[in-house]
Amino acid sequence: MSKIRLTVLGISYSQTQSGAYALVLSEGNGNRRIPIIIGGYEAQAIAIQLEGLTPPRPLTHDLFLNFARAFGIDLIDVHIYKLEDGVFFSKLHCEDSKKELFIDSRTSDAVALALRFNCPIYTTEEIIEKAGITLDVEEYNSEEPQEEDKTETPEPTDSFTEQILRLSLEELNRLLNEAVENEEYEKATKIRDEIKRREKKK
Repeated sequence: MSKIRLTVLGISYSQTQSGAYALVLSEGNGNRRIPIIIGGYEAQAIAIQLEGLTPPRPLTHDLFLNFARAFGIDLIDVHIYKLEDGVFFSKLHCEDSKKELFIDSRTSDAVALALRFNCPIYTTEEIIEKAGITLDVEEYNSEEPQEEDKTETPEPTDSFTEQILRLSLEELNRLLNEAVENEEYEKATKIRDEIKRREKKK
């Protein structure tokens, strides 16, 4: 099974879940992005590494890195291999001088460790097809954004699902593009799921 490399695009505060964050992974050689909801502690561990900050005392993921290096263990890569009921499953591909191991991990922890070990993150085409949001590159790179015609993207309240149910497919696609451009990935995920649901009924 071919693997697709991902990069960590960034983290944004969740607008729908209090205390949660959206980790955004980007397809290395494409325009698709995967938003993953993670907790505050994991978001902090990832953000610190992305910003190149050094905490006064080692965090849990820093401790794991120091422990692994002390015993000659290296993290070769991270593989996000399954998506089930909205949960992403990952494995850590580890090696030492004698053996090779694959260790089950939460995806948020796996990404935090991948950043510290400076190792690649991979997933499959199937997972990107299921969870990925496609960025309209041509529209995104347009030098003349049409501000006057831009429709305000609804806030993801409890009634957000009801709002998008009333929209036409054309309106949903337009709203999806706007949400992606504004990096509102949680909204984009809900809209994308509704579009896919309708397309299956055709």
